[in-house]
Amino acid sequence: MITKRIIPCLDVKDGRVVKGVNFMGLSDVSSPVELAKYYSDNGADELVFYDITASAEGRRLFTDILCRVASTIFIPLTVGGGINSVDDFDRVLKCGADKVSVNSGAIKNPGLVSQAAKLYGDQCVVLSVDVKRVDGVFRVFAKGGRENTGMEAIEWIRRCTDNGAGEIVVNSIDTDGVKKGFDLEVLDAVCNAVSVPVIASGGAGCAEDFVKLFKTLPKVDAGLAASILHYGEVSIAELKTLLKNESIPVRI
Repeated sequence: MITKRIIPCLDVKDGRVVKGVNFMGLSDVSSPVELAKYYSDNGADELVFYDITASAEGRRLFTDILCRVASTIFIPLTVGGGINSVDDFDRVLKCGADKVSVNSGAIKNPGLVSQAAKLYGDQCVVLSVDVKRVDGVFRVFAKGGRENTGMEAIEWIRRCTDNGAGEIVVNSIDTDGVKKGFDLEVLDAVCNAVSVPVIASGGAGCAEDFVKLFKTLPKVDAGLAASILHYGEVSIAELKTLLKNESIPVRI
């Protein structure tokens, strides 16, 4: 049986891990290198590193910090932020990333997903989608949730998986940082639309939210979280013990 993954997310701005609510009001948390090592040593299945202002600021991802993070950990690393070309994929992979997450870059250049998938394989290409309800419709947002693209999210995700995206991270702007649980409605719609792994992001407030996620939507492969892990409100060890006791397969 495939185990469910628990993935801490490091949102990095100006070289520091930050966290906000609904993608706004960012506050300082910690050093990404120290936090990455902590998670690697304490049961995280994978790690996600987002340079969250690279796209909005029109610059390339901070590779010096990324190289330090990659050299510190012993779990798979997904990296995103400012990924606009296959050259960016190449640069980030050479820094130690295992997978590359693309969001705004794929919106600007829809051919990027297929180009990268042909060069590096589907398993390397992660589509990260920032989704928000607008007049009852799931819309895709770009530039760190700042810009409404007008695109319908489920159709966009389906198109990108057809073009070679091997994994989907669904970031719900509506539930981000609110700690009221994952956005089960949008996740259900995504799971029913694609056959690749789906990672739930945005809304975890307690360990029980992961239980509800995996029991309600067994097709979801992983739960991604930030603030509840960063601030020690939930430990990965405690979370995995709870999941195992609820008959949800995890790697202990």
